Amino acid sequence: MSLIAIIGAGAIGGALTHKLAARSRVRRIRLIDTIGPVAAGKALDILQSGPVDGSSTAVSSADSLHAAAGADVVVIADPAVGDAEFGDDAALAIVSKLVAAGVAAPVVFAGAASRRALGLSVHELRLAAARSVGSAPGALESALRALCGVAADSSPVEVSLLIAGVPPKNAVIAWEEATIAGQPVSSVLGAHQIAAISARVSGLWPPGPYALGSAAARVVEGLASGSRRRFSCFVERGRGRVVAMPVELEIGGVKRVLEPALSRLERTQLENAIND
Repeated sequence: MSLIAIIGAGAIGGALTHKLAARSRVRRIRLIDTIGPVAAGKALDILQSGPVDGSSTAVSSADSLHAAAGADVVVIADPAVGDAEFGDDAALAIVSKLVAAGVAAPVVFAGAASRRALGLSVHELRLAAARSVGSAPGALESALRALCGVAADSSPVEVSLLIAGVPPKNAVIAWEEATIAGQPVSSVLGAHQIAAISARVSGLWPPGPYALGSAAARVVEGLASGSRRRFSCFVERGRGRVVAMPVELEIGGVKRVLEPALSRLERTQLENAIND
C-alpha cells in the first residue's frame, strides 16, 4: 500500500494532493504542514470530494515531519502560509531532518524554484542522486505541448516532446525527436512556428501551482509504482549541478537518465547549461 507524504499545504501541495487522490493510483496521502489546521482543512476537503471523483484514496494530515516516516515517496511542495515556495534554506532544513530520521524514500522537489535546493541536498547532505528529482520541467513540457497543439490545430495529447537544460533561459527543447500524432514536428509545423514556440519558453516559467502539482503527480506515481513513460525532470549531474533531463523512473528512484536526440545547436546549448 503506497503512502505518499507531501510536505507543505500551500497551493502546489494542495493541487498535488487533489490530483493524486482523484487519480486513485496511490492508496494513502499524508499532507504535512507546521500550520496543522490548514493541512487538516485541505485534507478533509479533498477526502470529502472522493465520492464525487470516484476516488478511494485515503487523505490525512499531520503537523510534524516525523509523519513522513514510512512513506514510499516524499514530496517537498510549498508552505501553507505565503505565496512563495520553500526557500533554499527551508528546503535544506527539511531534507536534513528527513535524512537524520532515516527516511529512505525518494524525494520529489515539486516547486519551480527548487533546483538549487535539490543540488545542495545531493552534494552537501548526501541525499542519493538516484532518489532525488525535481518535477517542474514536466509542467513546462506540458505548456509547450499545448502551444504545439494549438499551432498544429491538434490535441496536446498527440504531442510528444521533452525538455532539457535549465529553464527558463537555458531550456533546450528536443525538437529533433518531438512528434505530433506520430509525425516529426518539422513535418507538421513550419520553422517559423517552431522558433516562435521556443521563444515563448521564458514567459512560461515558472508554471502555475496546478500545472506543477499535476506534473509532480505523474512523477510520484512513477516512483511509487514504476512507469514505462519518460519524464522531463531536474536531476543532479555531479558537483551539485542540476539540469532538466529525460528520465525513466522505477519504484524507489531514477532508473536511468536518458540522452535526448538533439541537433548540433541544441547539444551545444545543453552542454553549456550543464557546465554553467
